[in-house]
Amino acid sequence: MIKIAQIGCGYWGPNLLRNFQQNPNSEVIAVADPSQESREKIHSLYPEIPVQETPDSLFANPELDAVVIAAPAKYHYPLAKTALESGKDVLVEKPLALNVEQGRELLELSVQNERILMVGHLLEFHPAIEKIRELITEGKLGTLHHLRSTRLNLGKIRNEENVLWSFAPHDIAILHRLVGSTPTKIQAQAQTHLQEGIPDTVHAELTFADNVQAHLHVSWYEPVKEQKLTIIGSKAMCTYDDVSKELLFHPQYVDTDSTPPLPIKDQHHEIAFEPKEPLAQECAAFLTAIQTRIPPLTDGQSGLQVLQTLETIQALIEQD
Repeated sequence: MIKIAQIGCGYWGPNLLRNFQQNPNSEVIAVADPSQESREKIHSLYPEIPVQETPDSLFANPELDAVVIAAPAKYHYPLAKTALESGKDVLVEKPLALNVEQGRELLELSVQNERILMVGHLLEFHPAIEKIRELITEGKLGTLHHLRSTRLNLGKIRNEENVLWSFAPHDIAILHRLVGSTPTKIQAQAQTHLQEGIPDTVHAELTFADNVQAHLHVSWYEPVKEQKLTIIGSKAMCTYDDVSKELLFHPQYVDTDSTPPLPIKDQHHEIAFEPKEPLAQECAAFLTAIQTRIPPLTDGQSGLQVLQTLETIQALIEQD
């Protein structure tokens, strides 16, 4: 039984706690959160779990195997660093840290101390994304040409981080994974309407090897919730709508041997995928990594790569 302590049980933390409590391979032995309201809520839901205000005493607990960090992003680096230095395996919510230097230090610490470091890039464990990866790997889409990812909504509007750092880590992680590499060139611009110095809309154009292009659009200042992913290949295309939960295969392409190039159109069809909860898959992957000592899908290295792309986009929108 893997013994876990969780730090942070505010907005997202209760979802992680629920999954680790329900998993037969783990036992949550402590929760820490500075908010009295959060502590009271967790105590009412799980009276058997000790709840405390600060995490300081947890790191020295010899019974503790792993730490799950669901605190605000500015605390990810110091908490993960202390946990790794204390010999604990770590699952930290996205982003890994707030800059590349911090992320690289955490990765190096995990290697030096032979600890598992995992980042909560949740959508990489989504069954629809796994199905899209299969389509690409099996060659059913042909050569990748263009990807488009949109994540739009009205709120939750934050003041401790901009929309890029709040929304885009998920999309960037998916784009990296589907293409199989990181961008070689990035262009970006942002719009700021609601809070000075905190962009609420970001557009980015990412160029990968072999001229694979990707467009990223994130905003918390939109009237309609939209979370869509489009992949265009030389043989076919596919789309995933995370609001309607529809994964569609479009057997359409452009015959470039024709002059001029000729669009070949056909009727799309829906692709079924297992109704697995992505967070349950993520938590199970962390526990498996602890047991096997094999780095998980969203390990520290992939978390650092996402951080590098985020930091590059941030620098570009600051120049704009």
